[in-house]
Amino acid sequence: MGIALPASAEGAGAAMHRAWVEPRGAMLRFALAVIAVLLVHPESRAQARNPIPPPLSAATAQFFKSHPTAWRQFLMQLPQRPTGAPASPEIAPAAEGTWTAVTTAPASGLSNPLLLTDGTVLVHESETPDWYKLTPDITGDYALGSWSRIASLPVIDGTQYEPLYFASAVLPDGRVIIMGGEYNGSGGTVWISMGAIYDPAADMWTAVSPPAGAGWTRSGDSGGIGDAPSIVLPDGTFLLGGCCADPDVDALFDAATLSWSSTGAPLGDTYQDEQGYVLLPTGEVLTIDVWDPPNAEVYRPDAGVWSRIAAPPVALPDPCGLGEIGPALTRSDGTVVAFGGNTGCNGQADPTAIYDAANRSWKRGPDVPAACGPGGTENCTLADAPAALLPNGNVLFAASAGAYNSPTHFFEFTGGNAIRQVPDTRFFAGSSSSYFYNFLVLPSGQVLETDFSSTPELYTPSGAAASGRRPVIASVPHALAPGQTYRIAGTQMNGLSQGAAYGDDAEGATNYPIVLIVNSATGHHFFAKTSRSSTTSIAPGTGSTAKFAVAPATETGPGILYVIANGVASTGVEVTVGTGFPLSLSESGSGTVTS
Repeated sequence: MGIALPASAEGAGAAMHRAWVEPRGAMLRFALAVIAVLLVHPESRAQARNPIPPPLSAATAQFFKSHPTAWRQFLMQLPQRPTGAPASPEIAPAAEGTWTAVTTAPASGLSNPLLLTDGTVLVHESETPDWYKLTPDITGDYALGSWSRIASLPVIDGTQYEPLYFASAVLPDGRVIIMGGEYNGSGGTVWISMGAIYDPAADMWTAVSPPAGAGWTRSGDSGGIGDAPSIVLPDGTFLLGGCCADPDVDALFDAATLSWSSTGAPLGDTYQDEQGYVLLPTGEVLTIDVWDPPNAEVYRPDAGVWSRIAAPPVALPDPCGLGEIGPALTRSDGTVVAFGGNTGCNGQADPTAIYDAANRSWKRGPDVPAACGPGGTENCTLADAPAALLPNGNVLFAASAGAYNSPTHFFEFTGGNAIRQVPDTRFFAGSSSSYFYNFLVLPSGQVLETDFSSTPELYTPSGAAASGRRPVIASVPHALAPGQTYRIAGTQMNGLSQGAAYGDDAEGATNYPIVLIVNSATGHHFFAKTSRSSTTSIAPGTGSTAKFAVAPATETGPGILYVIANGVASTGVEVTVGTGFPLSLSESGSGTVTS
């Protein structure tokens, strides 16, 4: 059953904002709003054992910290945590697109999937320090892939780093960085400022200190990285925002020295908790102000400053007091689809808006359908929900009724700006809320979902990418040797989008090149690890270069090489993989031949 605020709680969003900046004057109003939103219709919720707490704004969490009884009641009403391997599929509506279960992982609670530049996938076991790697089988099939455990997160200053929601990115050198966290282990509501960087070659995590200065560490009821927004800029620099500083803070990461430098921060009214960052084809970064609606801003990396742009035509942040907003994602036509986070207090549908970065203009999109709730007639919302760009240009997204309810349903937002329902996942959708789900676009063109269970699933969409959306290889050596590193050049090798979005709680961008070699005789797939991409720009026709290391196990003989971005593959180039090739020189003079 969807959640609705009573009429007496109108204006809860404003009350929430005042509760954060003026806690004495508005805490009572805010408390009433939170109770009305979160504790209404308790009979409609499953009594969860050991539930997974949802992403919450810092203001909501502060209320619960001061009201432990309300917190316990809230946890009891959350949807049931998925446990064990599913026994049989749930019934899904007949529509385009299919779901396939992945080989069951050795751990449950899987979340926050990230695509490494060698085609493997890292997945976090939520609320623990443990991570697992999914390697596709020899034919490139992720559903039949194998799992292996990688190194665990470090203990930092005597505390085990084990966040639930956090900032994350795959860097151009192939390493993975995660920063901050909302919750840590099995404790209560907490915002942390720890961080770590993972080197796949060494299978090792190294602690990363937070940026220096006010706002980057928790002090009393404010500050800290927490569930922060983050993004990799076109020049490869990692941009991190602090969730709860007032005024806002942003910093740039130097991956070589593991150090930070400050940069301009959003101009919003107070802070940027729950906001996400969206990479635009212009090279700028878009954010939609949750706490100062309906404003929006863009960051210019060349100047290091944020500035206001035209406001969306409809208020996208939740008007009900929870401080939520849906994901926003750049499509392959250069426009951004931004989803609202209306949790249901006003009885209105969750809105969408479409931003044209080239013209800096907005238009209203279609409302999210009323197809959720137990009867399938309640308004669906994306207050904490994932979205991913499909190769066919549509955006796959998940939604459920109200805040933190089950079941979850799945939809595609089409290139023609219509919304159609597609099949639900085979397992757990009936008992899960949209905040359970994360999406990751795979080189296969499928979308991997995690849902806190041990059985991720793959969504295989219909249709294919138009030729204009494909990467183009301009140059690559035709003679390759296992274990050796080469240079590839081309255009659109990062794709035309970040690939996936959630917001400030999980980031799974894939706008970097993946190199695949398919042996012509056996059909076996071998991914080559890429690094040193010259840009991560998603502008159409952008030229770039990258290094790729041919995997030592790559079979020799003729093959076809592809470069893939966001699940869209280039036209193949014929190559030959061998253990030795004749060397010819046309230079004269003295010197040493090293390769």
